[in-house]
Amino acid sequence: MPGYPAQPPAPQGYPQQPPPGQAYPPPQGQPPQPPPGQGYPLPQGQGPYGPRQPQGIPPQGRPAYPQAPWQPPRQRSGGGAAVVVGSVFGVIALVFVGLVVVGAIIKSNHRMEPMSPIAFPTYTPQTPYDPPTSRPSYLETAEPTPTASESPSPEQTSTVAPPRQQVLNTTLENNTVYRAGALPKVSCPVGSPSIYSHSQLKALILKTSRCLDKGWSEILRKEGIAWHRPGYAITAGKGRGACGDFPSIGSTVPYYCPRNTTIYASTGAMSKGVGNAVGYGQIVSWHGAIISMMAHEYGHHVQQLSGLSETRWQRSERSSSTSGKLTLSRKFELQATCFGGMFMRSVSATYPVTPAKRNTLYYFYTRVGDWPGYPRDHGSLANNNRWFRQGYEKNKVFQCNTWLAPSSTTS
Repeated sequence: MPGYPAQPPAPQGYPQQPPPGQAYPPPQGQPPQPPPGQGYPLPQGQGPYGPRQPQGIPPQGRPAYPQAPWQPPRQRSGGGAAVVVGSVFGVIALVFVGLVVVGAIIKSNHRMEPMSPIAFPTYTPQTPYDPPTSRPSYLETAEPTPTASESPSPEQTSTVAPPRQQVLNTTLENNTVYRAGALPKVSCPVGSPSIYSHSQLKALILKTSRCLDKGWSEILRKEGIAWHRPGYAITAGKGRGACGDFPSIGSTVPYYCPRNTTIYASTGAMSKGVGNAVGYGQIVSWHGAIISMMAHEYGHHVQQLSGLSETRWQRSERSSSTSGKLTLSRKFELQATCFGGMFMRSVSATYPVTPAKRNTLYYFYTRVGDWPGYPRDHGSLANNNRWFRQGYEKNKVFQCNTWLAPSSTTS
């Protein structure tokens, strides 16, 4: 499945559907990319973890109105008893006012929206599931080997015997893959390659693909899911893959082809764009953004191996409405984005992904997704940011279960 692209030519009449995964540059008026080495601006009114607190709301623990300094009651000559009684009532009154103010603050805090947009799906293991007998046509006509610049070796393509025999659950909501837990920490130092050099970016993609293999193969095999390495076809310009041209016309994005489990990508398109289609490198010059998108494509490989892809395909075939098919597409793509976030977290110590670079990734995922006027097949910009953060911050496969998440988080 493709990742996310750049701005297509201006549509005429009813807009044509962009290639799956294509992201379009922001509407006119969005801030330009900052100079290299500097942070990236957050949307107006946004903080690094969500909406900033509106102006006018005081910090917690302070009332919303100004207070004059408290002054003790004046003493009157010959009124000692009255002074004592007055003082007692004064203290009681102050305590009462304080309780009212604290109660108002607590009530106000309960009305405030949560600061983090992260979704919190849950997972409860279910009984084994018998996989369906029918298979999608694209699997029946699958090519025997990938036509890629780097193909899996015979050892990698051979079916690896799972460590334990079990009936896999291939449903979307309770798939066996959700038992896999977190991706382990993987050592994956990459240095400082340039995304604008074909040879350097290609070498980076293939190097980090080994890091993806190490993490995902370990946790998938533990759950009895047979794993093999995907193939890779990386070119400087255009190419033709088993699932069509790459990049697609008017697109810059890579794609994963389930016919031969191969990832296809153009380094030139991803870094510099093609025509009016903006490349990832025109949004963020740091190579981690492109690698996170390659991790998204690897996420589709995980979906393929675990049966999520096949079940989603069958459910989409049974759907009689366009909106139903688009809903399935968004959940599928956002899940792969979440898997990509998990990978970037797993290599954060050595890649490295510093806190500043992590925020760069968060910014990047506010710029990819579905733009107004085009089919809603990958999810809104806000939800792409939400699910990348979900994978990065939670790093648990079941936390990427978009199929059980509230619909508002997958719109």
